[in-house]
Parts: sequence; structure tokens; C-alpha cells
Amino acid sequence: MEDLESVIQYTKQLKLLYVEDNADTRDATMVVLEEFFDDIVIANDGADGFEKFNTNDINLIITDINMPQLNGIEMSKKIRKYDKDISILILSAYNESEYFVDSIKLGVEGYLIKPIYIEQFVAVLKRVVQKAILKDENEKNLNLLHQYQEITDKSAIVSKSDTKGIITYANDKFCKLSGYSKEELIGKPHSIIRHPDVPADTFKNLWETIKNKKQIWQGLIKNKSKNGKAYYVQSTVKPLLDKNGEILEYIALRYDITDIMNQKRLLCDYIDSVQDPIMALVQVLGIEDIEKFYGQKLYQSIEEKLAFILNEKLKEDLTFKNVFMLGRTHYAFVCDKSCCVDDVETIIKGLKNFKKKIQDTKISIDYIECDISLRISFAYGKKVLENTQYGMNQLIKNNDTFILANNLAEEEQYMARQNLQILKTVKSALEDFRIISYFQPIVDNKTQCISKYESLVRLIDETGKTISPFIFLDITKRGRYYSEITHRVIENSFNALKNTTKDISINLSILDIERESTRQNIFRLLNTHKEHASRVVFELLEDEDVEDFKVIESFISDVKKLGVKIAIDDFGTGYSNFERLVNYKPDILKIDGSLVKNIETSKLSLSVIKTIIAFAKEQKIQTVAEYVENENIFNILKNLGVDYSQGYYFGKPDILRDDS
Repeated sequence: MEDLESVIQYTKQLKLLYVEDNADTRDATMVVLEEFFDDIVIANDGADGFEKFNTNDINLIITDINMPQLNGIEMSKKIRKYDKDISILILSAYNESEYFVDSIKLGVEGYLIKPIYIEQFVAVLKRVVQKAILKDENEKNLNLLHQYQEITDKSAIVSKSDTKGIITYANDKFCKLSGYSKEELIGKPHSIIRHPDVPADTFKNLWETIKNKKQIWQGLIKNKSKNGKAYYVQSTVKPLLDKNGEILEYIALRYDITDIMNQKRLLCDYIDSVQDPIMALVQVLGIEDIEKFYGQKLYQSIEEKLAFILNEKLKEDLTFKNVFMLGRTHYAFVCDKSCCVDDVETIIKGLKNFKKKIQDTKISIDYIECDISLRISFAYGKKVLENTQYGMNQLIKNNDTFILANNLAEEEQYMARQNLQILKTVKSALEDFRIISYFQPIVDNKTQCISKYESLVRLIDETGKTISPFIFLDITKRGRYYSEITHRVIENSFNALKNTTKDISINLSILDIERESTRQNIFRLLNTHKEHASRVVFELLEDEDVEDFKVIESFISDVKKLGVKIAIDDFGTGYSNFERLVNYKPDILKIDGSLVKNIETSKLSLSVIKTIIAFAKEQKIQTVAEYVENENIFNILKNLGVDYSQGYYFGKPDILRDDS
């Protein structure tokens, strides 16, 4: 509900151009549109729509396709010449699939099926709103870029170096903290401030990241000033690249956290010194952007006033005797329970009262007024530092403001032990070749005979029990075992080609394809099994993020040359994102199971599947429906024109028997 209210709140500010030649359809649709838009310009056809676009400040266009004088596609093309970024939504009837490709190339935001279903309309509007918000933010960021540059130089410790690591620039804050003058720094390597306590591996990792991977490196570094005093900086180092991707120089931004490090040490020392510690980890919200916009001086003034207010309110409601300022609006309140007059329930009540009082307080410095609020993670007894930190992480994740965090460290450790046990099981299974593939049949809807199989990973544990990938696959993505599992499944699938004359589909994630070792393994197997390559299908997920489209497109092009077919898996969940089809040029669309299993009861699912089928037939792409669980679903899909079916109605995943 909150998402819907946010969408409506934003769309009420937009001016909509609605183009529809049918008066009855227009009147019916306006009932829905008026719930979302206060300012609607109506056009009776494409020519009228183009004229009204030119005479009004339009933010969004919703248009029919078939109209006299100028259809919706032609009107949109003319408008795009004047405003390539305007958001356009197409009203589509079932018999208009011939316009699909033109619409995709035009870059429309999505399709709305007549009559408009509110769920589909809201989903599409969310994407439009998100795009509009991003556009607004980009324009705002461009306007503030110069100010950011000035603020950065004044608030951060900045240096630049050439490709060999020789310092070419150091700002005043760098000189003040290090004790060296600019003349003493420029022309020297950064090792001039290196502290001997820092392991060599830290700098090895830094250079591997910025020089070889050409990525940003972030981390904590201990440095040594000219007079030999140690200081700590939170560092961010970025390689600056030319248009060809070659490194021009490096820039480093640092923040002095020496005092914070000392406060953390004092906090740890205090907790270790008391018998029964009580701790509240507090985060202040509402002043995060002050430093960025108004500079370090004003930020420090607000922080000082905030610290005073916290201490004053603390005395009113709480018995905490020690307050540690951990930096970046984080504070720790601690005391010894054995010396505390209040019980835990009273302390929790006091913390909540304290939180409410702070929330009702405004901080004013010059012309800046801040509304502030608190997040509080509270724990007592053993491991209070770890528990409150885990609690704060949960508050941030759940967008909440208060938590009793006792035992969270134990729970996290338990989960960590479980994950380690799973990884141990995976490691053992890989070593003993107990990562196997089950194969689920895919049938031709016309003949109801098996046409192909999908390869699905399974793990056999030491007791012989079959383990679903749901248990272990996501955990392995954090380490090297994931790629080993992928390699094993691919090898299993290629070996299975010898036992059948049918096609075999293999699931590949974008992560798999982007990993060079996996690509090399695939091409090795394709060349080894050239006679079977035409029976291999690689299934790619439609909605996965892609870091480098060129790698993916090159991979698809190369495997297709060897006869491999490409399928888009779970198609339909990203319903309006048809642009990826232009890039992938798939042979097969696998219709998402969430649409298929609801087709008996959901008109929206039925409409979406009809549209996908119409588009696929127009493009001569085969369709496969997943999660076909019963005869009725199968008959509906068959009558709609789906080519293949996969699901428990035809067979569960199992070991592939020799059918040659």
C-alpha cells in the first residue's frame, strides 16, 4: 500500500497525454487514469496527440495503436524526434501483435492490455516513476557536481598519483594530517606515509584491484606521519580511465578516523572491564546529507549540538554513565548492570522515551533546520557489541527503529555454522562426484511425446539422500564452489547427450557466462562433442543484471555458430522488458511458471501468455510452458498455441535412462 501511495503521490504531479480515438474506451479508461493523474490532456487521434504534445508540457504518454490519420506508433516516432526520453505506454489489443517489434525498437516503457487491469497498470507505472525519479536525480546531480568537487576537496584528504604510484597532487588536508609539505610529497611514492604494521598483502590487493581489475578499492589503512605518529584513514582509491579504458592516473579520497578508532578501542576496553555490560547502539538519522551540501564546518557544528542534546536527554530518561561517539552519527551508550538501579524493562522503556523525545526535537544552526530520529539496537549480557551490531543491521534491513538484540550473535553464528556445514557437504560431494544432474522431460504439445530434457542439478549426500539446489546453490555463490558446480553440471549434461537423441537444456546464469573459465569450459566441451552441439540449449534468465552486455552477446553469437540454441528462462516476469530479446535473439521462450500455474484462475496471466505467444509466433520463436501440473492447464496452453510443456503432469526430474 505504501508503494501504491508513493506512486500516486508522484503521478499526481505529472501531466499525462492520453490518445484514444474510441470514445467509449476513452471514457472507461479515464475512470482509472483520474485516480492517478490530476492533469490529463486528451487527444482523439495520433495527429491530435502530436499537436497537443507540442503545445503542452507533457511528462507521460499513454496511447492506443490503431487510430485514423496517424496511428500510435507513427505518432510516437514523431514525438521521439523531439523528446527521446519521454515515457510512452502502449495500449495493446490481442490482435495487434504485428506492432510489437516496432514498439520494442521505439523503446516504449511497456504495454497495457485492453481493458486496463489495475495490477498491470500499477506495475508499469512503478517503472515509469522509478525512471522519472532517476532522471530528476541525474539532473540534480549534474547541477551539484561542481559543488561536490569543491566540498570534496575541503572535507576529504585528497591525492592523485601517476600510473606508477608517484604523487602528483596533495590537498591541504593531506599535508596537515601527514605533516609533510606539498613539495615534500609531490614526486614521491605513497610509501612515504606507509606504516610498517600494515601487511604487504593489503597493498598487493589494492594494486591488483586498481591496476589490473581497474576497479575501485576501499579499505582501512594505518599510515605514519612525518613525526612518526600513527593515524588511520578510511580510503577509497579509483583509477581514472580514458575513453579506451586505459588508466590515466589514480585518485584517492581519505577520511581521518583516528579518533573513531580510539573511541572504538575505549568502548571495547570498557566492555571487557565490566562484569555485566548493558549497551545501546544508537544511529542518528536526519543529518546524513549536511556535510555533502553544506560542508564540514556546518556538519561539525550540528554534530556538536546533537551531542549536547543527546547527553541532556540521556540524563532525563536513562542511567547510562558512558557515551562513546563512534563517528558518522553512531553512538554507544553503555553501563554495568550490576551498578545500574533500573531493571532491563525500565531501561527499554527509558530508551523508547528517549527516542521519542529526540524525534520531537529540531536542531537549528544558522538557516539549517534538521528533523532527527534514532535507530536503537539494545542488548545486555554476553557479546553486547556483536549483538547490537547485528541488531543494527537488522533494523536497517527491515527499515525499523528499535530492537532487543540479545542472542543475535549466537543466531548469526549458528547460521554461519550451518552454511559452513553446507559448504563442507558441497566440497565433499564435488570431490566424490556426487554433484549429479536430473533431467525433466519437455514434451511436444502436438504429439505429447518427449522432445527434449532440462538438466537440473542435484546433490547426493553421504547417506545417499538427494538434496535440492534450493538448499545449497545460493550459499555456494559466495565462493569458488559455485563455478565448480556449474562446470560439473555442464559436463554431466554433455555426457548425457550420448544417452539420448533428444535436445538437452542447460541453465546458465549471467554470472556463469561472465566468468571466463566457465566460457572456456563450455567451448571445450562443444568442440569435443561437435556432433551433439545442435542438440544443446542454453537457458538464460531474463531478469538477471548484466555487467557487460558485450561479453554476453559475444558468447551467444559464438555458441550459435556451433549450432547451440538459446532459450530465455522464466520469461514474462519482466513483461515489458522486451528489449533484451533484440540483444539475445533467442530460439525459445520459456514462459514463467508463476503465469502458467495461475492460468486457470487469473485473467491477467492468461492475457500475458496470449501476448507472449502472439509475439513469439510473429518472430518465429518456439515457446515452452513450465509448471504444467495438470491436464486442464495443458489443454489451455495447447489451445493457445504453446509449442512445448514441462511439468509434473508429464514427468518429474530423474536420472536420464538410455533411450538411444
